[in-house]
Amino acid sequence: MAESGGQEKTEQPTSKRRRDARKEGNVFQSKDIVTVLVLFGVFYMTKLFLPMIYDTIREYMEFAFTSVRSEAPFEGSPHMLTYTVFSLLKCALPLLLASMLLGILGYGVQTRFLVTFKPLRPKLSKMNPIKGIRNMFSLKKIVDLLKNLIKISILIILLYNIVRSDLGPISRMFDMQTYSATADMLQMVYDLVVKVCIAFAVVAFFDFLYQRWDYENNLKMTKQEVKDEYKMTEGNPEIKGRIRRIQRQMAMSRMMQSVPEADVVVRNPTHFAVALKYDPDKNGAPVVLAKGQDYMALRIVGIAEEHGVSVIEDRPLARALYAACEVEREIPAEFYGAVADLLVYIYRLNHREEMLK
Repeated sequence: MAESGGQEKTEQPTSKRRRDARKEGNVFQSKDIVTVLVLFGVFYMTKLFLPMIYDTIREYMEFAFTSVRSEAPFEGSPHMLTYTVFSLLKCALPLLLASMLLGILGYGVQTRFLVTFKPLRPKLSKMNPIKGIRNMFSLKKIVDLLKNLIKISILIILLYNIVRSDLGPISRMFDMQTYSATADMLQMVYDLVVKVCIAFAVVAFFDFLYQRWDYENNLKMTKQEVKDEYKMTEGNPEIKGRIRRIQRQMAMSRMMQSVPEADVVVRNPTHFAVALKYDPDKNGAPVVLAKGQDYMALRIVGIAEEHGVSVIEDRPLARALYAACEVEREIPAEFYGAVADLLVYIYRLNHREEMLK
C-alpha cells in the first residue's frame, strides 16, 4: 500500500482532491484503447479509400513516366514537385485526418475532453535519478511490460496461424494477375488487422480497469491529509471558534445598546430578564429587544434602571419568554394577553407619574 509521511493512504479521495488532480492534468486513461481505436479506424479507412488511392498512384506513375519520355518533360504540364505533393496529400490526408480525429475522440471520451498544458511544465522532481530508478521497477512499469509481452505474443500467434492456414493461397498468388493477387493479399492483411484489433481490445479493456484502479489508488489520502484539507476548506476550528465568539460579543453589544429603547423589562429576580418594546406603527406585537440569563440578566436590568426603563418582576412570565422568544422577533401569540396586561399597567403607571409631576 502506498504510504505518505509514515501513514498509509487508506481514505478515499475527496472531491477537492479530484478537482485539483484534474486541474493538474492528472486524469486516468488507457492509451491502449486509443491505439486500438486508431488502428482499426485507419485500416478501415484504408480499405474504404483503397480504390481512390490506387487510381491516384496509377495516374501519378503514368504522369511521371510520360513526362520522363517526352522531350520537354515539364512543358505544358504541372510541375513535378507540385503534382507529387498533391498526389501524396490526396492519398494520405484522409488517413491522417481519421487518425487524428479518432485519437482526439479516444482521449476526449476518457478524460471528458480535458485541455491543460500543466503536464508539459518542467519539474525538477522528474530529474531525480533515484526516483527514476525506483519508477523503472514500479508496479505500473511491470504491468506495461506484461502488456507488451502479451501483445507481441498475440501478433506472433496470429501471424503463425495465418501463414500456416493461408500458405497454399499465398503460393498460388505467383500465378495470378497482379491486381487479383494484390487484392487477395490486402484482404488477408485486413483480416489479420481485424483479429489483432479484437485481441488488443480485450487487452485494452483490462488495461482500462487497471488504469482506473491505479488512478484511484494514487489519489487516496492519509487521515492527516484529510484533516489538513478540511482545515483549508472549512477553516481552522480554533479560528472559527474565535470568529463565533467575536460574533456573539458583537451581537450582545448590539443587544445591550437596544435595552434603553425598551418599554419594560420582565425579570425573574436574578436568573432571567427579557426587554420588550411595542410600537404599533411598526409591529403587530411586542418585540424582544434583549434577553439574558444570570450575569447577562443582571446587566440588562442594570442598564434598564440606569435609563429609567420599568423593570417588572414576574417569574413565570420571564422564564417562559426567555425560553420561547428570539431577540429582534415578535413574541408568540400565547403571550399576547399577559404582555398586554403588563404594558397597560406600565402605561398607566407612567401616566400617573406624569400627572403627579
